[in-house]
Amino acid sequence: MKRSQGHALIIEDEILIALEVEALLAAQGYSSFDIADSPQEALTCALARAPDLITADFRIIGGTGLEAVEAIEAKLGAIPTVFVTGNADQLANARRTIVDKPISPRRLAEACQQALGRRA
Repeated sequence: MKRSQGHALIIEDEILIALEVEALLAAQGYSSFDIADSPQEALTCALARAPDLITADFRIIGGTGLEAVEAIEAKLGAIPTVFVTGNADQLANARRTIVDKPISPRRLAEACQQALGRRA
């Protein structure tokens, strides 16, 4: 599903990976992005512009992507989220959509569709 004019929040503390995720999401039709490297920055970005989709690494500066997403959802409600991480085992019981690193473009696209489908 191609989304037009979608806004994505990328929670990732490694800038090269964040830029890779941004490029892959742009190929899916997302048109604007915020990149945050800590839970507080992620919350600030989300409150400034509510995302249509969140991608989050598990381990980030000052906490976890899960903490960041939970803080955002506490303020804005449920938002489709995909965890892009090398620490998938840390999210095993979280009932979340997960993509392992290194990132497969096809798997990321499938995971985004899956996360967006959960919202409906």
